[in-house]
Amino acid sequence: MKAYSSLVLLAGLLSAGCGKEGAPSSKPTNASSSGNPLTAPVDYLGAAARAQQTARKLVSTVGLEQAIKMFQGQEGRSPKDLNELVPDYLPSIPPTPVGMKYSYDPKTGTVQVVPK
Repeated sequence: MKAYSSLVLLAGLLSAGCGKEGAPSSKPTNASSSGNPLTAPVDYLGAAARAQQTARKLVSTVGLEQAIKMFQGQEGRSPKDLNELVPDYLPSIPPTPVGMKYSYDPKTGTVQVVPK
């Protein structure tokens, strides 16, 4: 009897695990991926280049934002332009990624990396 109830329990567990799962999403996980195995290396390199550019933009603006905050704390105002941060707060203005430039708003003290 004990073996019979173990088999019933095991069958119940197996059938519960075989339930219908949600349909897989039809959206691709990478919008730029064509899904074609022949273009996978090109898709990968394109995604890696975009990720590298995003990382460069982030690193550039983070350092500038910190320097702007230090300037605001010590001077009590935002810098008139980014060159006012050199040499006291930054050794030099970090270079932007290729094809990009800094957009600085002295009223708000915010800086962004935007296309040229």
